[in-house]
Amino acid sequence: MSTQAPFTASPHPTWAPARKDMVGTSLGSSRLWFTLAEGIVTEVYYPRIDIPQIKDLGFIVADDRGFWIELRRLGNYRVSLPAPGVPAVEIVHRHPRFSFTLRVCPSQRRDVLLLHYRLDGDEHLRPYALLAPRLGGDAENNSASVDVCGGRAVLCAEQGPFGLALAAAANGADAWRRRSAGCLESSDGWQDFHRHGRMTWQYDSAGPGAVALTGELPAEATLALGLGTSKAAAATLAVSSLMEDFQAEWDAQCRSWQAWLAVSRRPALRSDIDRALALSATVLKVHQDRTFCGAAVASLSVPWGDDSQSRGGYHLVWPRDLVETAGALIAMEAYDDARDVLRYLIATQQPDGHWFQNQWLGGSPFWQGVQLDEAAFPILLASALSERNELDGISVKGMAERAVRFIAREGPVTGQDRWEEDAGVNTFTLAVAIAALVEAGAFLDGAARSFALRLADYWNAQLENWTFACDTPLARRHGVGGYYMRTLPADALTCRAAEAEIVQIKNLDHDPKLPASAQIATDFLQLVRYGLRHADDPGIRDTLKVVDGLLKINTPSGPTWHRYNDDGYGERDDGSAFDGAGRGRGWPLLTGERGHYALCAGEDVTPYLEAMMAMGSPLGLIPEQVWDSAPVAERNLTPGKPSGSAMPLVWAHSEFIKLCYGKINGYPVDRPAATWARYRGVRPEIDYVIWGPAVRPRHFKAGHVLSIALKAPARVHWGVDGWNGIRDVDTTDTGLGAHAVDLPTAGLTAGQTVEFTFYWQDTKSWEGRDYTVSVTH
Repeated sequence: MSTQAPFTASPHPTWAPARKDMVGTSLGSSRLWFTLAEGIVTEVYYPRIDIPQIKDLGFIVADDRGFWIELRRLGNYRVSLPAPGVPAVEIVHRHPRFSFTLRVCPSQRRDVLLLHYRLDGDEHLRPYALLAPRLGGDAENNSASVDVCGGRAVLCAEQGPFGLALAAAANGADAWRRRSAGCLESSDGWQDFHRHGRMTWQYDSAGPGAVALTGELPAEATLALGLGTSKAAAATLAVSSLMEDFQAEWDAQCRSWQAWLAVSRRPALRSDIDRALALSATVLKVHQDRTFCGAAVASLSVPWGDDSQSRGGYHLVWPRDLVETAGALIAMEAYDDARDVLRYLIATQQPDGHWFQNQWLGGSPFWQGVQLDEAAFPILLASALSERNELDGISVKGMAERAVRFIAREGPVTGQDRWEEDAGVNTFTLAVAIAALVEAGAFLDGAARSFALRLADYWNAQLENWTFACDTPLARRHGVGGYYMRTLPADALTCRAAEAEIVQIKNLDHDPKLPASAQIATDFLQLVRYGLRHADDPGIRDTLKVVDGLLKINTPSGPTWHRYNDDGYGERDDGSAFDGAGRGRGWPLLTGERGHYALCAGEDVTPYLEAMMAMGSPLGLIPEQVWDSAPVAERNLTPGKPSGSAMPLVWAHSEFIKLCYGKINGYPVDRPAATWARYRGVRPEIDYVIWGPAVRPRHFKAGHVLSIALKAPARVHWGVDGWNGIRDVDTTDTGLGAHAVDLPTAGLTAGQTVEFTFYWQDTKSWEGRDYTVSVTH
């Protein structure tokens, strides 16, 4: 007689911890990605890397007499790989009464994850598998059942177009003993042990809802987790995989990854750095999708996942992270993969030239903020490939034109900074946008190329006018003349007083309401990395002094930096998970960025590589953030070691890779070549000011030309000193959505004014207002 598991309303289904032990996939035809945390299997993704199908697959060890323990809570385990960077994983858990050895690898040809385990020790103990389905990333609408496939018992679940099945075999025979399906927090296997000390429930089905599956097993067996379009399809895959030898699949996984690592170019470095470099290369490869070639997610984790119900997590595509990753691929000479990234980005560019803040693999947006640097980064990728003659026929002109139009029309203001928080003027964003305007010159023609370069020079020349604060309380406190501010309101482009305006700091319970001049970030380092300013530029050096005074944290693993002062994106002070507010922590990624500054300054970058390695997991996965306060033992938070944020962070591993190659080359491997050739760290001297499309300066220096740039064709009606000497002049099309004309103002002297308005040629109408720009010394 079939029995339905009891159901409790309003469970709280979360994801697994973000601090992963390892991530992996097959290089064969399998479309499955796996993660491990706390010594067990956590989220498994199929058939795309942005669709998690389970929360976790773990084990309880019990004696059926009242003793039981869940392995993930035991906290005493060791993780190892058969060779550096090879994602076939062995985990050994130890307890006074037993040891539990688990080996995990994917099938090479089927959408199946294989697990072989062995329980040694007390002969009265038995393992019990615990599986939490999250099919399609949905925790609320799964149905679970105990079924049979090919004469074998299987634990199954279905939801929408997805199904899973967990089969088990020992010595060629079905390994399952007692089995049960349950509902989360009411009738699942963990609740059974928690209430009774042993397995007492044997329900045949559960759900729809948040469900779980439990099964008793012998001391040694092989499990096969199959994923498919239905539970029957998944069961067929799982059972057929058990007909093959686990060791043969393990060996095939090792051979394929060792062969891939052997052909990926790695520089001659110290052995421990080389091992870390191999693992970082694997992390990049693992995070690439198979269906949408070129797409890669930011991390196979959900930050603070064990406290989160987010459907997105970090298994999404961020264009910025993707290009940062492609830069590492280019350094490794993995040009095929880098070209696929460019093709994917071209395919997902929006008609107006920008990309979504982040997106699912198919191109649908998740968050819809607009970030100017994300419109610029794909141009830098195209340029890097072109510089090496590795575009291989990819047509990039249309993409570059659309992206530059967007940058020219919307910049230099961004809707969000790179940390996805504040709108305004930001040095990192400006550095990337300026470089993109220069690099795009290789793909643009005539007037478009000239205007892009002219705009780049203008923005570069204005950087300090827009973003550098002088003689502030913060400058005096640190004994410097000034510093680059974190982010300024848009009106800083025309009014210096804007630095006194409050810029909101998000992710805090209470905004401290600091003015822009009291906020500082590490973002300015991109000016040096991309060749816009010298490493020894006085303004750069002064800002470094302030940054190190406010943001640098020396941990037992080495130095790290916060993103900006009063950052709130991180655990709370007691170590509890970020819940929309917290305290920002140190980012190993920023240690890598500081290492790139050291590279530009001619310093040894080895200490920064060593720090990034020391901040990682035992295997070497690099986290988004490290804990940088006093230890919190009950939350496993140790200074200088991974916090509960995303791990691995692909961007951080990309930064490590690029710093390794930069160490050998003597300069940043992602430094845009045309940008470096144009500026070589020196602020350009220009004799013009650009009014529009987004910047409307109120004054310009005597001897300079006033250039008008508008979003539509117009006749500029202008005069001087109260509309004297009125003249009309038509704009010309730059080919980039801007229509420009230079007014012959170089002969004007300080104190004079220029007045102008527009007659719009498309609508045959006047602007309806006059503008005045004054001439200064």
